[in-house]
Amino acid sequence: MQNRCPHVLSMDELYAPTLKETPVEAELISHQLMLRAGMIRKTASGIYSYLPLGWRVIKKIEQIVREEMDAIGCQEVSLPVLQPAELWQESGRWPVYGPELMRLTDRHEREFCLGPTHEEIITALVRSELRSYKQLPLTLYQINLKFRDEMRPRFGLMRGREFIMKDAYSFGTDQAALDADYAAQEGAYRKICERMKMDYRIVDADSGEIGGSVSAEFMALAEAGESEIVYCECGFAADTEVCEQESCPQCGAPLQHARGIEIGQIFQLGTKYSEAMGATFQDEDGTDKPFVMGCYGIGVSRIAAALIEQKHDERGCIWPKSVAPAEVAVLALDGVGEVAETAATLAHKLAEADVEVVLDARPERPGVKFAEADLIGWPQQLIVGKRGLAAGIVEIKDRATGETHDAPLDEAVGYLVES
Repeated sequence: MQNRCPHVLSMDELYAPTLKETPVEAELISHQLMLRAGMIRKTASGIYSYLPLGWRVIKKIEQIVREEMDAIGCQEVSLPVLQPAELWQESGRWPVYGPELMRLTDRHEREFCLGPTHEEIITALVRSELRSYKQLPLTLYQINLKFRDEMRPRFGLMRGREFIMKDAYSFGTDQAALDADYAAQEGAYRKICERMKMDYRIVDADSGEIGGSVSAEFMALAEAGESEIVYCECGFAADTEVCEQESCPQCGAPLQHARGIEIGQIFQLGTKYSEAMGATFQDEDGTDKPFVMGCYGIGVSRIAAALIEQKHDERGCIWPKSVAPAEVAVLALDGVGEVAETAATLAHKLAEADVEVVLDARPERPGVKFAEADLIGWPQQLIVGKRGLAAGIVEIKDRATGETHDAPLDEAVGYLVES
């Protein structure tokens, strides 16, 4: 059955080629399920194409990030991925960054890199035009592709050579301004994680190749994590290499051990880049001073994988409603006649109520539709069948709990809108 309403996704038109078997190269469950659910496809080692369902997840994560950045006064920009070597030479990072920096030379023998981060670009952008203390503080951010020449790309979106990240950069007059920006970003990151129902911890971190004096990582707790952390219910968390004791240094309670996936990191850069690149502003007393900077990154594509690592079962993905490719799947157990017509009507009513909905009225067996709905991970399923319609009811299934219940036909839409 063809459905042309722009507000209703239709499974018979959607490009979502699912797989019954698990690809042999996929080690982590997130990699396996994103391939099987028709969300991503491998282009080359560590490089993936996003199919419509996967891209919908990515765009919803981006939107949550964007809303929380905008809420604290950040302004969105778009910076070039291709970066001239001269800027990296100014900062001093060109010779020391290491082999993970993807370098290339153009036809005129000029050197460039594909940016893994944008401290140099953003500092060069503002240094000639952000001139007065009256223009500060300022935080600019982007959501963009990043590149890293991984020696062993693996685990799907978890460790690729090309990935999507939000990176923000703050410019202030002094340490107090930086402390305020840093705290605002930490608060925004907390809200981002909470809106996606993510189980996470914040741990003190090494600034690494980014530099700076203070840094913290946001870790999504999952067995697939490459980092081992200890944490306490009082809020303390640390890498096991930093904290080797068994009791919490804050409250004395026994520490719990877990593995974590790094999904974000925030840094206090200070004047590392502004001094090296001559980026100054005129202070209130008329003197030129270097910007006091911070940078703040969160991995959009990695979050998608981390959420699956946290939320899945033997049948497939269990997406939280906030980032699911659609909120409700209407399953017509018969692809023609009254069942299909009723399913289409219900789908349109849900769409009119601003519910993101997908309609599955394909001429497939019910078992195929049930299996694919669970594999993809629609948060709610509204199931329409002949027997139920004869009794004036439909079935509603919650993907996270697996619980089902019958609802009167004329109450089903209202229930799903409210849930």
